[in-house]
Amino acid sequence: MTRAAVPHLPSRYPIGDRLPSLYAADDFAQRFTSGLDVVLAPIMSTLDTIAEYLDPMLTPEDFLAWLAEWVAADLEPDWPEHARRSAVAEAVAEHRWRGTARGLREQLLRHANVHARVRDGGGVAWSTTPSGQLPDSPTREVVVEVWPAGPEPVDERRVAALVAAACPVHLSSSVRVVSGES
Repeated sequence: MTRAAVPHLPSRYPIGDRLPSLYAADDFAQRFTSGLDVVLAPIMSTLDTIAEYLDPMLTPEDFLAWLAEWVAADLEPDWPEHARRSAVAEAVAEHRWRGTARGLREQLLRHANVHARVRDGGGVAWSTTPSGQLPDSPTREVVVEVWPAGPEPVDERRVAALVAAACPVHLSSSVRVVSGES
């Protein structure tokens, strides 16, 4: 699909109908503006349906990649269309959890088809009493245990790359493949 001229697409807003009465009866003015109507009709049609263009479930397929760039959605080229549309639709919500254990688990499930348990030191503590014991130093490593979400084996290199990209730069990360949820 393209955004080019559509043959025989009528204009919902013909320019000739909006001309002052002096030009409304002029044959040349009507022919000239009808030529503009042919050029402007696809643009007006697109503007009339702009909400559908911005909805990832309704947008034309060739517009989906551009829409994905708007919301920084990571799309794999071999994904089926419905999976790419879902990834774009969920991208903003996923960004809300970026940098958290939940966000990393969801990213690993979506992009590597693995379940994960994320173990990190946190670095946050609280006490119910004033002048309570200070917490220990937070750990500098994030340990991610993964197991397959489906029948295919875990691609450990892909998982390690996703984890390394998601972890803050001041932390190291390691990935362990386990046999299942334990």
